[in-house]
Amino acid sequence: MKYQIDKVFKKEYKEVVTIWEASVRATHHFLSEEDIQYFKPLILNSYLDAVELRCIRDTNKKIIGFLGVADQHVEMLFIHPDFMGKAVGKNLLNFAIESLKVTKVDVNEQNEQAVGFYTYFGFETVGRSELDATGKPYPIVHMELNKNFM
Repeated sequence: MKYQIDKVFKKEYKEVVTIWEASVRATHHFLSEEDIQYFKPLILNSYLDAVELRCIRDTNKKIIGFLGVADQHVEMLFIHPDFMGKAVGKNLLNFAIESLKVTKVDVNEQNEQAVGFYTYFGFETVGRSELDATGKPYPIVHMELNKNFM
C-alpha cells in the first residue's frame, strides 16, 4: 500500500510523542519505565525541533507513523503499534531515501526488529557504540545505505 507523506506541524508534537511512546513500549522492551519518562520531554522539547519531520496519517488525519531526518541521517522512525507491518515504515523510509537523500541511521542494538528492518532496505552495519547518545548503556549500531543495493 502506498501512503501519502505529510509534514508534521509543531501543534502536533504531543500527538507525535504519543505515537513514539506507544511504539517504544511495543518494541523497546529493554528500556525501563524510568528511561521512557526520561526521553519523553527530551523528544517533545528538543529532538522534534532538531529534525525535518514527516508523517503518514490515517483516513481521519491522525498521525500513525513519523520520521525525523537531519543531515541525511534517520534520527527517528516510529510507527503506532496498530499500524506496524502495514508498510507505514517502508513508505516513510523510502521517502527519506528518495526525497531526503538519507544514507545513515543509528539503531538500538537490542531492537533486533529495527536492525532487521533497515538491513532489509539495504543498510549495512559500519560501526557500534556501547552507549547511546545520552550516555545510557544501550548499544547503538551505526548503519549506512549500501549504494549498490538500490
